[in-house]
Amino acid sequence: MTQQGVRWTADQVLALAPDAASRKAGSKLGAAGPWSEAGSSDEGAVWGLCKGSGSKPYQTVVDIADAAGPAYKCSCPSRKFPCKHALGLLLLWAGDEAAVPPGQAPEWAGQWMAGRRKRAEEKKAGAGSGAPSGSADPEAARRRAERRAERVAAGAVELEQRLTDLLRGGLATAERAGYGLWEETAARMVDAQAQGLAGRVRELGAIPGTGPGWPVRLLEECALLHLLGQGWLRRELLPDGLAATVRSRIGLPASADGPPLRDLWLVLAQYDTTDSRLTTRRIWLHGAASRRTVLLLSYGAAGRAPEPALPVGLALEAEVSAYPGPGRLRVALGERFTPPAPAALRPPGTTTSQALARYGDALREDPWLESVPVTLDRVVPAPDGDSWQLADADEDAALPITPAGRSRPGLWRLVALSGGAPVRVFGECGHQGFTPLTAWPEGPGEAVALC
Repeated sequence: MTQQGVRWTADQVLALAPDAASRKAGSKLGAAGPWSEAGSSDEGAVWGLCKGSGSKPYQTVVDIADAAGPAYKCSCPSRKFPCKHALGLLLLWAGDEAAVPPGQAPEWAGQWMAGRRKRAEEKKAGAGSGAPSGSADPEAARRRAERRAERVAAGAVELEQRLTDLLRGGLATAERAGYGLWEETAARMVDAQAQGLAGRVRELGAIPGTGPGWPVRLLEECALLHLLGQGWLRRELLPDGLAATVRSRIGLPASADGPPLRDLWLVLAQYDTTDSRLTTRRIWLHGAASRRTVLLLSYGAAGRAPEPALPVGLALEAEVSAYPGPGRLRVALGERFTPPAPAALRPPGTTTSQALARYGDALREDPWLESVPVTLDRVVPAPDGDSWQLADADEDAALPITPAGRSRPGLWRLVALSGGAPVRVFGECGHQGFTPLTAWPEGPGEAVALC
């Protein structure tokens, strides 16, 4: 695919930044001043020399034609991917065609690109050879699964006892006990190989003392945690779909077993959440032909951005396979046939009342579901006392914006994009309201990332 006529927007480039500091530093390098010998090729390479603090400029090259998302190489010592120089080069390429003209790649950039192409071909050839990847013993795997199930069951029984003790002592004791009690309980769940239970226990520990109504929120979360533990202990009695959901919520590994679905997938949203242990990346995709909205989940060690990186508004033709569970929203990204490129696609929208009904329907299949992906059509962001809401332009209905949505700078981008007029907004609709992630103006216009 020729890349010369396919220029990204600055927002799409900055969405690749691993953190706010890199976004700010990369923006400063998005002008022609520090760059020399910049250029681009039909094969998808963008390169340039960036003046730094040393005597030699940094050699920076980006492969924007990689079907897995852009890849980077820079001679700077930064451990961030992409570094500020790669971000600056892409911003220069996106905003000033004359500053990054078509040309022949220099030797250092050409060698790196050639090496990448060769490794990709070797990997593809190896994948198509049909050679066995290992000699797994099904009986040994079954015994391991049984031992883990026993440990999880023991952890669930212990958790039930701790919840019982909490309720007998009164919820007020949770605030006096401090976070250490919860961290100890979470560690026990990790020992039991029930990572899902451990994560929910840590969330419990963060609730006490968080403002008015925290005992009610704590009781609600305790009830959901109790339901999950009981679901595991009685999983043989559950319907297959709900049993698969319980296994997933407990934290047991699963493989994408759905048939491959090939489509042109529009990147609706991408955002990361980070704790002291892990960075989780969520990428929402919408299929142009299938009209399905699916979720890619990837993980990286704390401090390192997960892969892939797919900026909002780009689309790629690829296959995805669904994981087990109700709705089969989560997918694995399979073979990619085209690199991500800008596309004039938009997902179809719905009303605020239909969005709430969709979440209610989903809860019947997954009681622990925090939210569902929804695109709202013709809504207007409006203040609601000390909060904000998305008011339906054609109905007497509205959805409150969640605290997470109100705390992001994207809220003001949404307000500015709307200017009081209806917009189309993609986001996550759940029990706390709606979290806007991406918006489009009612007329022609590009997607605006809000996260």
